Amino acid sequence: MKKVFKSVNALDQKCYDKYFLNEDILQEHAALGLKSVLPKDSSRILIVAGVGNNGADGIALARILHKLYDVDLYIPFGVKSKMANLQLKRAKSIGVNIINDIDSDNRYEVIVDALFGSGLNKELNQDTIQIINTLNQIQAFKIACDIPSGIDIDGDIKTVAFMANITVTMGAYKSALFSDIAKDFVGEIKCVDLGVSSYFYENESDIHLLEESDLKLPLRDKQNTHKGDFGHLSVVAGKKDGSCIIAALGAFAFGAGLVTVIENKPYMIPPELMSSSMMPPKTNAICIGMGLGNQFDDEYLSKFLLNHNLAMVIDADLFYNDILIRVLNENQNIVLTPHPKEFASLLKLTNIADVSVKEIQKDRFGYALKFSKVYKNIVLLLKGANTLIVYNEKIYIQPLGTNALSKGGSGDVLGGFIASLLAQGYKPLDAAISGSLAHALSAKKFSKNNYALTPQDIIEGVKCL
Repeated sequence: MKKVFKSVNALDQKCYDKYFLNEDILQEHAALGLKSVLPKDSSRILIVAGVGNNGADGIALARILHKLYDVDLYIPFGVKSKMANLQLKRAKSIGVNIINDIDSDNRYEVIVDALFGSGLNKELNQDTIQIINTLNQIQAFKIACDIPSGIDIDGDIKTVAFMANITVTMGAYKSALFSDIAKDFVGEIKCVDLGVSSYFYENESDIHLLEESDLKLPLRDKQNTHKGDFGHLSVVAGKKDGSCIIAALGAFAFGAGLVTVIENKPYMIPPELMSSSMMPPKTNAICIGMGLGNQFDDEYLSKFLLNHNLAMVIDADLFYNDILIRVLNENQNIVLTPHPKEFASLLKLTNIADVSVKEIQKDRFGYALKFSKVYKNIVLLLKGANTLIVYNEKIYIQPLGTNALSKGGSGDVLGGFIASLLAQGYKPLDAAISGSLAHALSAKKFSKNNYALTPQDIIEGVKCL
């Protein structure tokens, strides 16, 4: 996993104070990082530079590319920072072509956005909005310097944002790149060093970016085993039995030795699953909430939720039930898996915040941390375009999900995967991380059209990771 930061100003300053580097060195490395992602067959390049040091990165790139490519440099608002002025003087000294307006008919093959960096904290003016809209309309390969212009420091987009094919982020990953709304604008994200490796550049961080290598599959390494060695998961059925059966099948495919569906009325259960009206005495993990409905009273639910310390995945309808507060206070061996609407209800139930889904989506990191400050020992997995896993005030970003997962039943499979790992002895945080990664990678490897993915496809895919 990689470290992620909200701001890297202190990290840049460390380079100046501790490693005797200067802004000039950092900017030259930033420009070379931008150069490294240019398509090999490109020739006509437009670089749009802002007034500050992000613009200076773009101007330095124009100088480096001059005569190697056909480069136009557009600086719509002039330059203000010391380094931007210096880089512009250098660019002019070798004759970089500086244009006064964008000719959208000029057939640029590459556009580089260096208007604003990751520290944007104000709304864009109308001139900037018009420039970004023009750039977005041009058919070209698009590169964002540090972060696409228009995405602010919190990852929000107030008006418009540059739509990049690739974002080259400088020095370290920034959390703004991983908001849900940013996912359609950042494209591929590449982090480049600025004169020292990440080992020296970075400080400690409470935010981490998960990678494929963080997946720990429940592979079996002993031969002398039986089904009871791999855990017994109970999945509680409710009003919509399909949801719990999907979760149960996902859990069984991901390694749980035994999976029992606890039913309150007769269901058609696949033959590999067991069924019971009572929780089996050797149950060591529970999956509950998906498809549950609101037909059960607290006395019924307490049999599964209270007076024990069994590992649990809690999902869906339980985020609207007051009994959840008692569960959170009694049991810390829990993974919660809400989507944003369910998370809004959870925040209200716990008296942490009374906010809308829209407000949550504007500050997913902030609200997830608010929850974790109150319930430090509960693992929260907040679903979204970029899944957030939060535990003990630390955030783990899982960015590998795909829009193919926007289907009914996908979340039920995820709950089953995580619960299966809990039953097999994973700690809640580890189960959430590996379950979420397996879920995303299974969908990512799906070879058919992205609209066609079904829960069963995700379950089949996890068998081949």
